Amino acid sequence: MRKEIKNREDVYKLVTTFYGRIRSDVYLGPIFNKHITDWQHHFEHLTDFWEGNLFQKRIFTGRPLQAHKRVDRDEGYTINEQHFGVWLNHWVQTVDELYEGELAEMAKFRARKIGTFFLVNMFQAKPGVE
Repeated sequence: MRKEIKNREDVYKLVTTFYGRIRSDVYLGPIFNKHITDWQHHFEHLTDFWEGNLFQKRIFTGRPLQAHKRVDRDEGYTINEQHFGVWLNHWVQTVDELYEGELAEMAKFRARKIGTFFLVNMFQAKPGVE
């Protein structure tokens, strides 16, 4: 039964369920599993990110765009809109399976915005792109 996102525990469940899908995805799993060596730390870090994003708290520290640009560089600048589409589909499916309500809708909306922002900025950072 779906419920509303109400607290950090709900966000943590969303993050860990989502990354369980990502880790086993044939397309995204190899990239994530190669670059994330401490999954528990990643879960806590991304829970901070999404908790802050959904509950308007300033708890996240980090430079996620820089981290994503570094991964793209290390992957030979091969990350593209297809990767982001698969990522977003997993996110929306996970949110929809677990949660409903205003914050669930906001989580999906913000993921679309963040994904687009990252994709555009990563594309602009590729060699030879002016």
